[in-house]
Parts: sequence; structure tokens; C-alpha cells
Amino acid sequence: MGLTVLCASLLMMIAASGPIHLDPPHSAVSREFFGLHIHRAFRTTPWPPVPFGSWRLWGAYVRWPQVEPERNQWQWDILDREVELGEKHHVDLLLPLGDTPAWASSAPDRDSGSNGPSQCDIADLEDWRTVIRTEATRYKGRIRYYEIWNEPNLPRLSQTCSPEKLLILAREAYTTLKQVDPNIQVISPSPVNPNGVDWLDRYLSLGGGKYADIIGYHFYVTTRPESMLDLILPTKEVMRKHGVDDKPLWNTEAGWIKRLTGRIDLVQQAPGWAARAYILNWAAGVQRFYWYAWDDDGGDSVPFTEEDETTVTSSAHAYAEIQKWLIGATMQSCERDAGGNWVSQLTLESGRSAWILWNEDQSSKFDVPKAWHVERISKLSGEQSSWSGSQIDLNELPIMLEGTSAHP
Repeated sequence: MGLTVLCASLLMMIAASGPIHLDPPHSAVSREFFGLHIHRAFRTTPWPPVPFGSWRLWGAYVRWPQVEPERNQWQWDILDREVELGEKHHVDLLLPLGDTPAWASSAPDRDSGSNGPSQCDIADLEDWRTVIRTEATRYKGRIRYYEIWNEPNLPRLSQTCSPEKLLILAREAYTTLKQVDPNIQVISPSPVNPNGVDWLDRYLSLGGGKYADIIGYHFYVTTRPESMLDLILPTKEVMRKHGVDDKPLWNTEAGWIKRLTGRIDLVQQAPGWAARAYILNWAAGVQRFYWYAWDDDGGDSVPFTEEDETTVTSSAHAYAEIQKWLIGATMQSCERDAGGNWVSQLTLESGRSAWILWNEDQSSKFDVPKAWHVERISKLSGEQSSWSGSQIDLNELPIMLEGTSAHP
């Protein structure tokens, strides 16, 4: 079956109202699975009061043009501060390598967006090796993860950031990073949007998997979180096709861009979307998910903070609460029935059984099996109460039912 036919088949299956069965990883959910983007932690944004385990430094003022504005003229103040913050709060750091400063570009006048040249046209690859070697040496043992470029298949980059061009950049970056520290883990270029699946397919067909320890993708969608599966499952098929399905898959940037998503109720709806996105990413085999963004530039994404970059929103509270439900737990199954009811069964770290339930697009009644022996219900608001009964109301906001004993 060709890739186009395969992806179309998967998309029809996911979009249909029929049942879906996902096969979650056998490992326990890690703290590092919950990642964030924080743009201005070095300057104005207070450290988030909600927990998280990993931080991707994109939009954090440490891209190549900001670190090396002129050849061999280094600006380390911001990155030094961010590394110190990461260490202080015990979060893993992921540093994306991308954007070409004008002085290093073979086409410095090319207009590719507000972030500068941004294209992959580097005049001298030694400049690329130098910035990578210098950063990796300076932060050896402190930054363990590096990602090659950001969304190279975007229309403004696609002419110059082809899979062939990125293969060269990734090969040089991978080799240089491993020479500095073999323990460094390298994430592949992370495409975005549905056409990113074809981009990744081409990149891996050229041998890109040789220069990555982890496969990256940005699983942005414009509708409810269940549609992330429309991208995650075809991406995993591409990984299997090219023999790299043994490598971790990371969602290195995603959230909801309001101008693309349309109307979304930030109080009643958005918290459920944030929680469901994390549940479904893990259930589909994604091992890290970096939410965009804590202190969003321009205010165009579903926010975790108000405009003051300090006041926590209901979505951020849901992000914190879903961590309490998932971290340390092992997900046994995650399924959708024909009515849009989702049930994700967990074995909690304590050994007790639990079930996370929601309906993706309507209110519904769910018959709770007696064999679950449910004694407690938890809501995304953090409210907990005892529960006994045979039927429960479901809607877009997930709930967790906790049993009295281990997995039946």
C-alpha cells in the first residue's frame, strides 16, 4: 500500500464515528512527557507555578542569529540564564538549532518571515559546525537534547529547507554533537501540518534516520484534540516504513492557534482540550509533548496565562491536574466507542485501577461496569469526591474514576 493510500485510509478511520483502539506504551508516564515553551523566563515571566518536566527553548531568544549575531561574536547571557533556570527547577532542556543569521546566509536578502532570513541556505557549512560545536561544548552535560531546525516544510521555508538540504545540515549537526558528547540526543527536523508526513517520508527515505536518536513532529491541529491522531498515526506508519519505529516519537511543539482553530471557549472547552491532547498523545505512542506556550507571544494560542504572564488560566490548571492522574501510571488501553465516548484505563503507581472518560463532542450517559468497583471521582478542576452508582454523565471535560483495588 502506498503512503498516500495508507494515510488516507487511516484518516478515514479516525474521522469516522466508529470505534478506535489505541495501543499505549507499556512504560509508566514520565514527568518529562509534560513539556512547555516559555518565551521570557530569563526576563519578565515568573517561573510557572504548575509542574512540568521539560522545556523547549524555541521562541526563547536563543536562536543562532541571537547567539551569534556576527561571526565569532557570541551573546551568551540569555542562554546562560535559561540553562541556570532549567537546572534550578530540574527540567530537561531541548535546544532547537535553526534560523540562519544574515552574515552566514548565501541569500541574506531573502524574505522568509519576521524572524530573519530563517532559510537553510548556509554559505559555509563550517559556520554551522562552529555554532553547534561551541554551544555543545559550553553546555556539555547541561543541555542533553538538540533538535535540527523548526518546521522546515512551512511554505516560507520549503524552497530552501528541502529534505535534501536538511539531510546535509542534520548529518553535520549530528556528527559534531556526538563528537563533543556521545550522550547528547538528537531530534530530527520536526515538520508540521498534514503535508509534513510526506516531507518526513522523503527525509527518512534519504537516510535521515541515521542522524537522529528521536523523531520529531509538531502535531498542531485546527479542531478537537482527537484529530491529532490524524497526524500521529500516519507519522508512526512512516517511521515503521523506514525502520525507525524503535526510536522515540516526540511532539516537540503543539497547542491551538486561535486564529486557525476558530471559536473555542477558553473556560468551558479549552481545559478539556489540553487534558485530552496529553492523554491521546501518550496513548498513540508520543513520548514527549511540549505545549506551546506558557507566555504566548501575541496571545494567539490557547493560553496557560493571562496577559500579565502570571495569572494561571483554567487550561493551565487542567495541565497540572492531568499530570496528577498520569505521571507514574501505566496506560492499559485507550478506546473510543461508536458514540464518541473515550475510556482510557490506567494502573496507577499505587497499583489501583483507574479510568479516564470523556465524550469528544456531546453530552452522553455512560454505564459504569460493576467490575470496576469505583469509589472515587476526580475532575479537572481538582475536585474529588466519593462515588457509587451505575451510570455517569460524560462531556468534553475528562473525569477520572478510581477503583478500590488493582486492575481487574
